[in-house]
Amino acid sequence: MLNFLQKLFRPQAGAPAQWHAVALTPAQAQRHARWVEQQVFLNWLGPYFKAYHLRKGGAAGTRGFQVQLMQESGRQGALLLFDPSIGPGNFRHFYEHLGERLLGLGYHRACADQCTKRHDHHTETALKQLFKPNPTDCPHTGHCNQRFGLVTIDLVAMNLQPLFIRITSNPLLEPGFTPAHSFDELLKALLEAPPADAAVQARISEYHDVF
Repeated sequence: MLNFLQKLFRPQAGAPAQWHAVALTPAQAQRHARWVEQQVFLNWLGPYFKAYHLRKGGAAGTRGFQVQLMQESGRQGALLLFDPSIGPGNFRHFYEHLGERLLGLGYHRACADQCTKRHDHHTETALKQLFKPNPTDCPHTGHCNQRFGLVTIDLVAMNLQPLFIRITSNPLLEPGFTPAHSFDELLKALLEAPPADAAVQARISEYHDVF
């Protein structure tokens, strides 16, 4: 599965991808705020965190939520594969909320962009958020605290159907920065959460299809 996704979205020769800034409309922002207030995200934070550890331990099965690991050029990452039970509306809310959770870990959003590429047989849409650590010093070293390094969160869809959310971290190796915390610690901070109760589970259908 991972090889297929990497091949599908590998940069190809031709015109460069055109990225442009993207922001929620007032109506979308209001609906998303309600989704967060109702804690609908609890339906997926813990299950994806469990799926990540099962994948790392080599015990991942074919049932339940699926996660694929990635590591390239010093960058670590994980793909949270879309599950139809979530619905495209909830998955987009989940993508936005992961970025909001990262802001709470001492980051600021450097950009939020979108790119659409049309191919012969499909249209690929990607949303990308890039986060940089806030420029605060570590009291023990005096170096800039880079936390988990640079973090990118992407949502990739094909023909408007979500495929995955990709979370990656890229440690800064330049002098003057503290060592980056591990990717495991990043996912724990982002995804570790209590399970959803029955009332929260019942909210899934309300946001299943429409963002």
